[in-house]
Amino acid sequence: MRLVIARCSVDYVGRLTAHLPMAPRLLLFKADGSVSVHADDRAFKPLNWMNPPCSVRESTDDAGTGIWTVTHDKSGEKLVLRIEEIQHDSSHTLGADPGLQKDGVEAHLQELLAEHITTLGDGYTLIRREYPTAIGPVDILCRDGAGATVAVELKRRGDIDGVEQLTRYLELLNRDPSLSPVTGVFAAQEIKPQARVLASDRGIGCVTLDYDALRGIEPDTPRLF
Repeated sequence: MRLVIARCSVDYVGRLTAHLPMAPRLLLFKADGSVSVHADDRAFKPLNWMNPPCSVRESTDDAGTGIWTVTHDKSGEKLVLRIEEIQHDSSHTLGADPGLQKDGVEAHLQELLAEHITTLGDGYTLIRREYPTAIGPVDILCRDGAGATVAVELKRRGDIDGVEQLTRYLELLNRDPSLSPVTGVFAAQEIKPQARVLASDRGIGCVTLDYDALRGIEPDTPRLF
């Protein structure tokens, strides 16, 4: 990973255009080929970013200003960074990350859903749990009734972060011709409205899971039928 703290402006050129005026910012160039631009607020969310795969070209204009152009290798969309001053520039090798360890309930949800994969729909079949990818394991990989590949991300409480995580998995899995096209399902005991909106916008289905029903436990509340 390369960390750069620089006074810079950023222009996004693609389907939409966006501009960040000159200011001090943190630039992250990750080993997976992604680039993100951060301010000293907004928690972990970048001001702008480019998903992998992308390439970076560094040059200088006639005035001596650094011009760093980040180009997405497939779409051709660009981030153009004008570097006025570099305050810090370092590179670090982090190595393979072991990934986030799930808590007991979340891990059990994965196990139960794999056993009862038709909870997602008639005709669903399991390919495998913890399907390995270069950016971490997909909770469940399965096929729907038509034989198409489906990636499932499981959470106890589903929020925007989980949708973003599944989006990254889908981008990677869809590069594999033996799996593509791959669609996504975001499954959780509770899904926040904002996460549902983002998932819908990205073509990702949402499924609310009943933990007790998956375990075969009858609800305490009496039912008429």
